[in-house]
Amino acid sequence: MSDLFTQLHHVCIVVHDLDRAVSAYQRLGVGPWFDYPKGRAYLEYDVPNPAGSAGMRYKCYDFENIQLQLCQPGPEDTPQRRFLDAHGEGVYHLGFEVPDLAEAVATGGRLGLDVIAKGQRADGSGFAYFDTRAETGVTLEVRRTSAGTTSESDRY
Repeated sequence: MSDLFTQLHHVCIVVHDLDRAVSAYQRLGVGPWFDYPKGRAYLEYDVPNPAGSAGMRYKCYDFENIQLQLCQPGPEDTPQRRFLDAHGEGVYHLGFEVPDLAEAVATGGRLGLDVIAKGQRADGSGFAYFDTRAETGVTLEVRRTSAGTTSESDRY
């Protein structure tokens, strides 16, 4: 058995209206929310539509045991926009923390998973999304957080 998907870091929900969604959660006592920090530059950055990716808006809330991310895709063609248009608002992906991103991607490959988007920084932190929706009903992501960071923008 693989330990690839054992440490859940976040759940990402795509929404039509980010401000409305944040207000709804705040009314229920969930907050405060913070902007998803784009972080430092990636050495490797391979996503289906870089301009579309840059145009997505995110808000995050850290529960005691997990992070909730709300994502409002822009009008550009992105996997998140296609999901929202086809299915409406809902869970787009589950993000799992891994100790070694390159090894996690290699493990995913051995499991027959194709990478549909990825980014990696010089310190080995970054992300990779696997094409798992048809099999699991959701996209699965692995990510490695920058070690020893104190700034929110460096954690992602």
